[in-house]
Amino acid sequence: MISINHVSLGFSKKLLFDDISFLISPRDRIGLVGNNGAGKTTLLKIILGLQSPDSGNVEKPAKITIGYLPQQMKHVDNKSLFNEARTAFSSLIELKAQAAHLHSDLENRQDFHSRDYMDIISAISEINARLEMLGESTVNEQIEKTLSGLGFNPFDFTKQTRQFSGGWRMRIELAKILLQKPDLLLLDEPTNHLDIESIQWLEQLLSTYNGAVVLISHDRAFLDNVTSRTIEISLGNIYDYKVPYSKFTILREERRAQQLAAYKNQQRQIADIERFIERFRYKNTKAIQVQSRIKYLEKLERIEVDEFDNSSIRIRFPAAPRSGNIVIEANHITKSFGEKNVLENVSFAVRRGERVAFVGKNGEGKTTLSRIITGELDFNGELKIGHNVTTGYFAQNQDEILNEDLTVLEMIDSASSWESRTALRSILGAFLFGDEDVDKKVKVLSGGERSRLALIKLLLEPANLLILDEPTNHLDMRSKDILKTALEDYAGTMILVSHDRQFLDGLVETVYEFKDHKIKKYIGGISDFLEKKKIDSLRQLEIKQEVFSNHTDRVANSKTVSVSGGKEDYFGKKEFHKQLRRLAKKISECEESIERLEKQVSEMDEMFASESNNYADPESQKIFTHYARHKEELENRMKEWEHLQTELTGLKNNNLEYLD
Repeated sequence: MISINHVSLGFSKKLLFDDISFLISPRDRIGLVGNNGAGKTTLLKIILGLQSPDSGNVEKPAKITIGYLPQQMKHVDNKSLFNEARTAFSSLIELKAQAAHLHSDLENRQDFHSRDYMDIISAISEINARLEMLGESTVNEQIEKTLSGLGFNPFDFTKQTRQFSGGWRMRIELAKILLQKPDLLLLDEPTNHLDIESIQWLEQLLSTYNGAVVLISHDRAFLDNVTSRTIEISLGNIYDYKVPYSKFTILREERRAQQLAAYKNQQRQIADIERFIERFRYKNTKAIQVQSRIKYLEKLERIEVDEFDNSSIRIRFPAAPRSGNIVIEANHITKSFGEKNVLENVSFAVRRGERVAFVGKNGEGKTTLSRIITGELDFNGELKIGHNVTTGYFAQNQDEILNEDLTVLEMIDSASSWESRTALRSILGAFLFGDEDVDKKVKVLSGGERSRLALIKLLLEPANLLILDEPTNHLDMRSKDILKTALEDYAGTMILVSHDRQFLDGLVETVYEFKDHKIKKYIGGISDFLEKKKIDSLRQLEIKQEVFSNHTDRVANSKTVSVSGGKEDYFGKKEFHKQLRRLAKKISECEESIERLEKQVSEMDEMFASESNNYADPESQKIFTHYARHKEELENRMKEWEHLQTELTGLKNNNLEYLD
C-alpha cells in the first residue's frame, strides 16, 4: 500500500534516518517505538507528506485516505460537539449533494432512452452504493457510538467544543478521524488523554479496523493488544519485527546476543589470521599462505552488532523530612463546577508511606481531588494536611502550562532556589538535555521533552508527599521504567493518577475508584483491583442466572404436578395456558413500547442531523436529556423483551404435552 524507500533525514548534527526502507500493507498493525527524540513523530510526518526527507521518497496510491492524530494541534471552536463530529462526514454530505443535483437533472429531462439519461442513472446508482458503504443511514448512530466510546455522554453533545479542555478536544479530533474510516490511521500517542475504559474501547476498535494502523505509544499493554508488528527506530536505523511489542523486546535481545557472540567469534578468527600474516609476511616459504589469508580478509563480510541507544534519564528523588503519621485526612469533601457536581461527601485518609492510585473514568474527579489536596481549588468539607508535610505536584497538563517563551535553562533557573548554574546544567544533562538543548525555547520541545522538563521541576525541591497526575504521558518506555524504579525507591507518601496499567502494577498498594461522585477503596495493587472488578461483574451475572434458574425450577415443579393425570392434569393445563396468555400480553405491550420509542428516537436523530440547528440554545439541553432517557428506556425495554421471550420458550419446552 505504502512504500518508504531509502529515506534519509538529518537535523543539525543529528542523523534521524540513515537510508531506511519498509512497506506498510493494507491490514498492518504497526507499533512505532524508540527513545524520545528518535524520530517517530517525524517519520509519521514524512509518510503523511508534511515533512520532506533529505533523500529517498514515499510511494503511495493516489486515492489513499490517511487519518493523522498528532500529539499537539490547534483547534477550531465554532461548533457544538455533535456538529463538529459530523464534519467527519463531509465527503458523504458532498455525495448526497451530488445525488440531489443529478435527481434534479433527471426531473427536467424527457430523453428517457438516451445515452446521457442512462449515464445519469448509472452515476446515481454508483453514488447510492457509495453512500450505503459509508453508512449514510447510520451517521448519527456512528457519531453517538464513537463519542460514547471515547467517554462523552449525551449531555456533552450540545456543548461548544471550546468548553472542553485540551485533552477532551484531542478526543474530539480522534473521534472525527475514526468516523472518517481512512485507509491508513497514523496515531501519535492516542492514549495520552484516555481513561482505562476508553483505552479498552479503542483497543477493540483498532484490533478489528478495516485498514492499516501505524501508532506511536508508550503503553505496552495497548501496543500488545493492538499491534502485530513492531518497528523500532534507533540511532538512524530501523528494526522491523512481525510481532507485538513484548515479543519484540525478547527477540531484539536474542538477536543482539547472537550478533554479539558471532561478532566475538569472528574477531577472534580475524585476530588469529592477522597474527599469522604478521608472523610469516616476510618468509618466502609462507608467501602463498599469507597472500591467501590477506585475500580472505579482504573478501570477508564483517559481522556488525546492532547499535543500541543507551541514552536514558537518571532520576532520584531527594530525601525529605519525615512527616506526621497521618498525611491527609479528608471528611465530606464536596466540589461542584457550576451545576455539575463532581465530588459528593468524599472521605478518606492517607498514612505516611502509603502508595495510592486514583483510577476511574475521566471527569469523575481524580484531578479535581488532587488539586484540592494541593490547595489549588476551593471546596466544601474538611481537609487536614498532616504535620511537616511538603507536597510535590506533577499536573496532568504540566507540559501545557510551561512558559513557552523561556529557554530550557531559564525555565529551570526560574523554578529553582539553587544558585549554581553548573548544578542546573548537570541535572538537565541527567534528563538528556545537552549543551545545545538547554538554550532551546520551550515552544519547540517535543511532548516527551516537555514532560522531562516538568519532572526536573519536581526534583528541584524535596517533598515527602508526591502527587503525580498522569506522569508517564509522552515518556518513552525506558524513561517510564526509570521513573517507576525511582518511585519504588522513594521513601515518602505517593498518590498516582494514571491509566497506565503496567506502570501502576507493583507500585501502589491501595486503589481508590472514582465513580458517581464517590470514591471506593480497594486494598491491594492494580492487578488485585482489576481482578476484583472482574469477579464483581461475574457475580452480577451469577445473580441473573440464579433468578432464571429459580424461575425454571418453579416451572419444572408445575410440570411435575401436571403429569400425574386426571384432575391434576386438567388444572395443570389450565395453569399453563393462563401463564401463556400472561406472557403473550406482556410481550405484546413490550413490543408496542419498543415501536413507539424507536420512532421517537428516529425522529430525534433526524432532527439532530439537520444542518440548520447548531444546538447552541439552552433549550437544546432539555432535548438531549429527553433523547438520553428515550435511549435508556428503549434499551431497558429490549432487555425486558429478551427476558420475556426466554421465559416463554422455557415455559413451552417444559409443558410440551399441553401445546395444541
